Amino acid sequence: MMEISLSLLQENDAEELLEFETENRRFFEKMVPGRGDDYYQWAIFLERHRELLEEQERGICRFYLAKDPDSNIVGRINLVDIDEATGTAEIGFRLGENYGGKGLGSIALHLLLSTESNLKQIHAKTTTVNKSSQKVLEKNGFIHMGISDDEFEMNGEKMRFVRYLWVSN
Repeated sequence: MMEISLSLLQENDAEELLEFETENRRFFEKMVPGRGDDYYQWAIFLERHRELLEEQERGICRFYLAKDPDSNIVGRINLVDIDEATGTAEIGFRLGENYGGKGLGSIALHLLLSTESNLKQIHAKTTTVNKSSQKVLEKNGFIHMGISDDEFEMNGEKMRFVRYLWVSN
């Protein structure tokens, strides 16, 4: 099993992160809506990267990179809409195409949950077709809360959102 670590997003991660996102773009866009061509242009990506760092500095989000022992990015795991007063947040995560199916998503989520001990509840959602994300969430104690009524089509496939909730012990 590959060892991974989590590190908070830093300004000097921009170049490697853009490379990771570009390499995995087609793979990611099979499961989640695309970010548009502009996102992958260096100047625009860098501006967005700085905006994320500002949000992180204000404490409303925390963006983690999952890295292998050689410090290569294998995935991302983000907490957004953090409410310190209630101890709630929403989570999103993605692993690069070459890293799926190895248990790394579960390890990264487990690391995050043990790092973010001040959170009481974390909300998550994925799509009905993204079985691997559902497994990662369930393996880490997220409770299946239901499936949205709204159906949408992506890449010619009909799907709905699946909602999950994690509650600290």
